[in-house]
Amino acid sequence: MYDQMDQNKMTVELFCELVRHDAPSLHEGEIAAWLKKWLRAELGLELEEDETANKIGGESGNLVCRIPGELPGPSKLFSIHLDTVEPCRNKQVVIDNGMIKSDGKTILGADDMAGAAAILTALWQIRKMGTPHSDMELLFTVAEELHLQGSRHINPGWLKSEIAYVLDTGGAPGLAVNSAPGHIDFNFKIRGKAAHAGIAPEQGISAINTAASAIAAMELGRLSSGVTANVGRIEGGSVTNIVAEHCEFTAECRAHSIELLMAQADNMRSCVESACQKSGAVLEVERKRSYLPFKTAEDSISAVLFRHACNNLGLNPVFAQGGGGSDLNHLVQLGMEGIVLAVGMENVHSCDESIKIEHLHQLTSLVRELMTIQRIV
Repeated sequence: MYDQMDQNKMTVELFCELVRHDAPSLHEGEIAAWLKKWLRAELGLELEEDETANKIGGESGNLVCRIPGELPGPSKLFSIHLDTVEPCRNKQVVIDNGMIKSDGKTILGADDMAGAAAILTALWQIRKMGTPHSDMELLFTVAEELHLQGSRHINPGWLKSEIAYVLDTGGAPGLAVNSAPGHIDFNFKIRGKAAHAGIAPEQGISAINTAASAIAAMELGRLSSGVTANVGRIEGGSVTNIVAEHCEFTAECRAHSIELLMAQADNMRSCVESACQKSGAVLEVERKRSYLPFKTAEDSISAVLFRHACNNLGLNPVFAQGGGGSDLNHLVQLGMEGIVLAVGMENVHSCDESIKIEHLHQLTSLVRELMTIQRIV
């Protein structure tokens, strides 16, 4: 199919094909089946699936393709996630003036199919041209948008690579995230005491008022030392003439060091505990650590190879601190070092999501360069 096709056109065609598949989190079965079929038919490669689907209640597990190479040096992993946020069903692709977008009724899916299109095109090119490359693994994860659920369940030893390139952040190709925060989620459930709000309010304990006092005591937003905190949802009570017996709210915090992450989380919990103690309400807390922070040095192997690859292509290599997590947060815990590559996507997680065709081409060239580069300077 692709032998007579212009290689730049191939990237766009593959991208459009990929985003047409519906792949909301936990429903990646369709796109996983397409990938297995494409890699087998086009390149004679097989995908191995892990047991993550059974653990998270999804249609597919994480997928890996192992590709032996001819060049010396560390094995490189190239990774994207298969799932997309809603609304993502029945996407219609629009190409206009060098830009790819949806029809405005759904997200586009450049997060993360731009990375997938670049990886598949680059691999097809070097295999068809017989270009020597490193030992490689291609990793396609599931449920990334659900606080990295898929990569969290990768078993130690399943992946063999030493360095990882995760294609999953906004910005033009040439940008790389080498530091990202850890994340802790909270669900606070407060139980007070119901009473008639007009006849005997003093006999009640307002769960809503308790929650409000707790939240007012918290430091939220962007704090010092790369720490952020937020309250995302709150609900409770029933009718206006009854003192609210129940209130529940969710919150999160992020930080670029484990110590700061734990300190902020402990402080947020303490605020709620103190408010409940003062009012007499009963507290139930669900606290979940989604992922830990990471920081990759700019003189690490993955960063040096990235910088050299960018220079070869005339791209300006830039390292930045990220504000969100990616599958790399878990891959680092499995013993790899790596960086997150910008794929060119814009306005992600919205119906205004788009990507420039120029950026798709640059990303494909960058991935191909990383697959074949071996010089370290």
